[in-house]
Amino acid sequence: MSTDNTSAANPKRVAVGYLATQSGDDGVALGAAIATKTGAAIDLICVVHPVPYDGQPGIDQYMERLENQAAEWLADGASRIPEGIEVRTVVTVHESFTEGLIDVAEQSGAAMIVVGGTGDGIISRHALGTVSTELLHSSPLPVALAPRGYARRSDVVIDMITIAVPVKKSASDPLSFGIRFAEAASIDVRLLSLVSLENPAADDTSLAVRKQQVDVARELLEHTRDQLDVDLEVDVLVADGDTLDEALDNLPWDANDIVAVGSGHLGADNRVFLGSTAARILRWTTAPVIVVPKESTPDTETTNTKPTATKAQGE
Repeated sequence: MSTDNTSAANPKRVAVGYLATQSGDDGVALGAAIATKTGAAIDLICVVHPVPYDGQPGIDQYMERLENQAAEWLADGASRIPEGIEVRTVVTVHESFTEGLIDVAEQSGAAMIVVGGTGDGIISRHALGTVSTELLHSSPLPVALAPRGYARRSDVVIDMITIAVPVKKSASDPLSFGIRFAEAASIDVRLLSLVSLENPAADDTSLAVRKQQVDVARELLEHTRDQLDVDLEVDVLVADGDTLDEALDNLPWDANDIVAVGSGHLGADNRVFLGSTAARILRWTTAPVIVVPKESTPDTETTNTKPTATKAQGE
């Protein structure tokens, strides 16, 4: 059931998975923030599980009541979206909330799927629930995750995207997606590289190695920035520490940031797969995170001409 029909796929759409919960409101807030900056329309989607037929009469009427209840929830969720943003509410019946959400998103031509986390996490941090976990290991579209309590933030305006640029050539690179997002949203860009030692030690040799890694990572980012043909403010930042967690702990996050990360190397092509580095970023950042499918875009001249960095951490 839908309150509207889409006649053609529209790449400037975002699909927001909705439940009448705090995490559902967080997802709506993030979807609205993205739509406000990019001009995208929103598909607000609620998936209803079908009730197995048990031989008793009245099953059709019961399912109709469930769908009507979902439509009421969606109307409440849509009322939280600022005026001026096109909103389509969709109730769909599917055995799997995740698969039902993906099906609607693909059919409508959505550019990404947006969801909130679980309500069990620390406020302003990410905590994954069943749906977000499944999306992060199967979605063919980029998945945007709202941190817990995002809907409670006042006057959220996305004004910068931090792109986690990998230092390994074999790693999934979110650069192309991040730049397209920044251009659509007319926001600043921060290119990020993370550096740490696999076996940290405080001796002079280890410190010298880490300094060399930082220099190589900075050279990579500056070279990448120089190759970008965009009219955007682009900054570079190398976050380093004895461990990857320490490097992330040293990284400043702004209230209006959003972060783009690539998928792990173990994932299938053209699917999102949350790797270890992206999972650590999720654990540390207070900003929304977009996880981009592996090989979701072809390599560009920019990514092909990056210098090689060695021994730095990243996926």
